[in-house]
Amino acid sequence: MALKSITLRDFVIVHQLDLELSPGFTALTGETGAGKSILIDALQLALGERADSAVVREGAQRTDVCAEFDCPALLHPWLQEAGFTADEHLLLRRTVDLQGKSRAWINGVPATATQLRTVGEHLLDIHGQHAWQSLTRPDAVRGLLDAYAGIAMQNEVASHWAQWRAAQKALTQARSAQDHLQRDRERLQWQIAEVEKLAPGDDEWEELNAQHTRLTHAQSLLDAAQEALKLLDAEETGALPCLSRAQEQLQAQEHLEPAFKNLSDALISSVAHAEEVVRSLHAYLRHADLDPQSLSALDTRVALWLTLARRYKRTPVELPHLLQSWKNELQVLNTAADLDSLEATEKKAADTFNRAARKLSQARAQAAPRLSQAITDAMQVLGMQGGRFQVALAPSANPAAHGLDEVTFLIAAHPDATPKPIGKIASGGELSRISLAIAVTTSALGTASTLIFDEVDSGVGGAVADAVGRLMRQLGQDRQVLAVTHLPQVASQAHQHLVVSKDHGGAGTSSTVKVVQGEQRVTEVARMLGGQRLSQTTLAHAREMLGTAHAALQGEQQP
Repeated sequence: MALKSITLRDFVIVHQLDLELSPGFTALTGETGAGKSILIDALQLALGERADSAVVREGAQRTDVCAEFDCPALLHPWLQEAGFTADEHLLLRRTVDLQGKSRAWINGVPATATQLRTVGEHLLDIHGQHAWQSLTRPDAVRGLLDAYAGIAMQNEVASHWAQWRAAQKALTQARSAQDHLQRDRERLQWQIAEVEKLAPGDDEWEELNAQHTRLTHAQSLLDAAQEALKLLDAEETGALPCLSRAQEQLQAQEHLEPAFKNLSDALISSVAHAEEVVRSLHAYLRHADLDPQSLSALDTRVALWLTLARRYKRTPVELPHLLQSWKNELQVLNTAADLDSLEATEKKAADTFNRAARKLSQARAQAAPRLSQAITDAMQVLGMQGGRFQVALAPSANPAAHGLDEVTFLIAAHPDATPKPIGKIASGGELSRISLAIAVTTSALGTASTLIFDEVDSGVGGAVADAVGRLMRQLGQDRQVLAVTHLPQVASQAHQHLVVSKDHGGAGTSSTVKVVQGEQRVTEVARMLGGQRLSQTTLAHAREMLGTAHAALQGEQQP
């Protein structure tokens, strides 16, 4: 079992509803307009469908929908990774207020609508009365065939297709831009050659500036060093001899004044520092050279840096990076101009795609007859004796991400009819039955353990309706099935029967749902047979239909 219960508060015309669901096949019936589809709408909201303030019951502030499911084991890893509790039960809740603001929870933990939709894909599979319309879309048709065939290589084919298209684009652009590419290559080659003559180092500009500044001011530096040396080391007037004499005077009187000891020591340190400065100045003057030739060379190189920087509208410090960017660009252009390499890459990508696509086509071709026969068999049960369903495969006009095939569903509603695309069948009843046949045939493809059929039996009746009911009951043996129906033949086959009714009380119109059994169920089936005016005939017919269905059910349960 999957769906255990659903709770509604102030949803559309439902004031309050607490409904428990049973395993097997559950029929949902009621008069037209009673709100049978409200339950399905509420479930879709709980499973992440777009929220709208219109779902809030008139006079209420917000709607509140809760749905409890048995939690499939395959969802446990996802729930744990997403931060939700993973156990045997799964509680989904959604609220919507009058401003359309929506909030959601999974097992009591706040969740997003996207997370609800992710969970919902594994819980419910809804088939509507207009489900056939999706079967006119090529992508939906291909998806159904691929699912039936158990094909899992669509993403691989799509990836190879994208790589092939990218290779094609690169080759086409290269072919159309050869002249332009050649001009750009020649321009870059000339620019690179010009700047490479300079061979600018990454940190060279800063060092050049420092050297140039020193050489430019060499004379003033020499004059400063000589003057400083004279002031420090002149024989009579220099600071160093004066400091030495002052220290000697204080040291000579230390025996009379102990305080002179500290002062003398301080002067000794000063003399030592001054002597070190004098030695350094002598060394500087021994090695200092005006070197006009070096200054001239530096002037020339700095001028070249500045010339190139102005020419290419950059700062000098940017030249090394500019040179490297040109080299990278030239490499790209060289690659783009290599048509042979691009053609080889494109051919390899095309071959890879075609191999994968042909493999996909073979799998589809093997599955198409099996799907055709399975749905054809279901059509016979649904009163379309002699009708045929055909999965037609044809080569695509152009290869695409989905492969090399165009897939079309063709229908021949009668033995002598020519199969035509499903969208060209005029009869609504035939469309409903075909849709139901497809739904029944492919219902096992999904992982959802609850199937919901929303009036898919519209437009059928008599023996066909009875066959629909038996199919629903058959599906209910393995999975939980919930069907909204107007057909007594279908409702009578259900394991559980829910009736939706509308009440026009003083508090406004409201819809309620209740489980019917015994005579209440007889009465409901009789209403479906003959309308509101019940007769002994319709009641007897209802009892007969329910008795027959019950006998069939008992027979199915026999070992």
